[in-house]
Amino acid sequence: MKITSVCLAILVAFIWGFNFVVIEIGLDSFPPILFSALRFLCAAFPAILFWNKGDIKWRWIISIGITLGIVMFSLLYIGMYIGMPAGLSSLVLQIQAVFTLLLSSLILRDTPTLWQKAGITTAFLGLGLLVINTYETASFVGLIFVIASGFAWAVSNILMKLCGNINMFRLIIWISIIPPIPLFLISLLFETGHVDALSEISWAGVGSILYTGLVSTVLAFAIWGKLFREYSPNVVAPFALLVPIFGIASSFVILNERFTQIELLSTCLVFVGLALIVFGSKLSEFVRLKANYVFRK
Repeated sequence: MKITSVCLAILVAFIWGFNFVVIEIGLDSFPPILFSALRFLCAAFPAILFWNKGDIKWRWIISIGITLGIVMFSLLYIGMYIGMPAGLSSLVLQIQAVFTLLLSSLILRDTPTLWQKAGITTAFLGLGLLVINTYETASFVGLIFVIASGFAWAVSNILMKLCGNINMFRLIIWISIIPPIPLFLISLLFETGHVDALSEISWAGVGSILYTGLVSTVLAFAIWGKLFREYSPNVVAPFALLVPIFGIASSFVILNERFTQIELLSTCLVFVGLALIVFGSKLSEFVRLKANYVFRK
């Protein structure tokens, strides 16, 4: 990759990692479902006036819009609202990579490699340790919601795979028109404080909507889609591992979040599991080539 492309990939990872801090700040101003609705309203308009949907079929826009926009982000926002810390959420949400592998093996018959199986096992060990550690605490239910959010993200990944070679940026823009109305209705039915939240909106609240809607959704996916068009997914995708690193670091600096020893151990296990899934096969190939080189000498 060119150095400018590497910098862009790192920038996207930072935007998405810092996004968890912004969500935490935004949840101080809005109920979670209302906040999610405002995010997608901001992402959809006026963007759809400038980018048509092209050849993307409506069934994919609607199905992914429901799964990713309504289910995934609602679960994430609720999980963080009821006690899941921003930094830890940025890591736990990446369990979507594990769920994606499992769903891919079941639905697409894409059998995981030995390294990927080792990564799945390691990541679930870390996740299990987190569940045990948070059981009977305020963070436990929030953790379950974030894990469920990761599963919904994995389902949307499979749907994106099934819809074929499409423009990812246009897809993100057009699926953003699906969530706002259903989320507003759900919020009206099950949440309170809408009038106060909107009439007494602070600059932090406005900033959180603009950042999550325009920067984290529209801008970041535009850059990410550009990189995927220019380079192999195997080259670009590993940069996503930087997201929880930036998420944890920014929550530490800005929100003063601290991890217990158990949380640190769990975090390390989940991250190692994700790294094995992404880099395991490459590491195996490197070791094999190195061994052959040494043997020939």
